[in-house]
Amino acid sequence: MSNPVSDLVAGFQDLVAQMPDFVQPLIVALAGAVPFIEGEGAAAIGIIGGIHPVVAAIAAAIGNFLCVAVVVLVTARVRTAVTTRAGAGEKPTSARSQKFQAAYHRYGTPGVSLLGPLLLPTQFTAAALKGTGVPTRTVLFWQGAAIVLWTTLVTLIITGVIAAAL
Repeated sequence: MSNPVSDLVAGFQDLVAQMPDFVQPLIVALAGAVPFIEGEGAAAIGIIGGIHPVVAAIAAAIGNFLCVAVVVLVTARVRTAVTTRAGAGEKPTSARSQKFQAAYHRYGTPGVSLLGPLLLPTQFTAAALKGTGVPTRTVLFWQGAAIVLWTTLVTLIITGVIAAAL
């Protein structure tokens, strides 16, 4: 039985390998915008596909961040519309929302942003942060920091593994 995420990663790797050099970073950026692949997965795809690690990491992080920015901006508009109609101050009712609120109160925006990729795609974490009322700039700053951190970390690991294998 095939795994859809594995199939998607393999598809991006094949696509990178078939494209001219100048188009390859765009494919990596596109992969970075996909939840569960993110910047770190897209950087790995690019590096394994033969792109220079720095180029792959930058393209992947940009693709991931642009997608997160769109999610945050859309969530901000939706939140404004909902809170304007329903009234502010309503408490979350779902178990998932309560878990997120507990994590947010324990770790704050920086902690949730930096640790979030271990559990959820950055797009989901960013939407949840914005949905709870965290200012857009704060969400974008900390999500950007998390994307850069995790993409860089995975890029260094993949590059080291490839160098050790050669």
